[in-house]
Amino acid sequence: MRFVEIKTEQQQAAAGVHKVREMLMKQRTMLMNHMRGLMAEFGIVVAEGPAHVAELLAVLADPDDHRIPAPLHDGLVKIAELLRNMEQKLEGIDKQIVVSGRDNATVRHLITAPGYGPILSSAMAACVVNPAVFRSGGDFAASLGLVPRQDGTGGKVKLGPISKRGNGYLRRLLVNGAMSVLNSKRARQDPWLVKLLASKPRKLVAVALANKMARIGWALMMRQEDFRTMPAAA
Repeated sequence: MRFVEIKTEQQQAAAGVHKVREMLMKQRTMLMNHMRGLMAEFGIVVAEGPAHVAELLAVLADPDDHRIPAPLHDGLVKIAELLRNMEQKLEGIDKQIVVSGRDNATVRHLITAPGYGPILSSAMAACVVNPAVFRSGGDFAASLGLVPRQDGTGGKVKLGPISKRGNGYLRRLLVNGAMSVLNSKRARQDPWLVKLLASKPRKLVAVALANKMARIGWALMMRQEDFRTMPAAA
């Protein structure tokens, strides 16, 4: 049984900032989905994703667009104002996390690894107080739910989708970091990723890479050193 490590006040404060960020992101998603659903009822549909919400905001800001009746239009404008305010708050928190991470040795080590940005590195350092409670990087990745769920009967074990156990915030950040790696030229240069992408769905590869990133992060936190690329085989 693993017990929760006692945090210092500074560590608790660092983890709390990420909890505030997570809460604001959930509220932003809720507002976006609410706006998307209400405007879709009047035939205004855009692609999914936060990047396309700007198209909805442009419709609301256009004085010549009268597809949405006045009572609802006024209410949606209020939601748009909340969204802009939410974006400003998130930008401020992200800047605060980046600045505070510069004084943290663990953050500086983690940020050298592929897929690790300042937000993920700070969250990892804040949430994982003592990586030594895990026997290996594989155990750490499993604690974040980045391994297949095991179901079995009659002595037969069946592997299912990832278990999604543990810290969901860290898991999402790791998967997002993995997606950024897959969208970079590194995905075309890494033989392991090239082989996986040739035979597996992109999202499945992202989860596999997130698992690898978690194991790398555990090793860097344990050794307190920067990431070193393994030399290519001759």
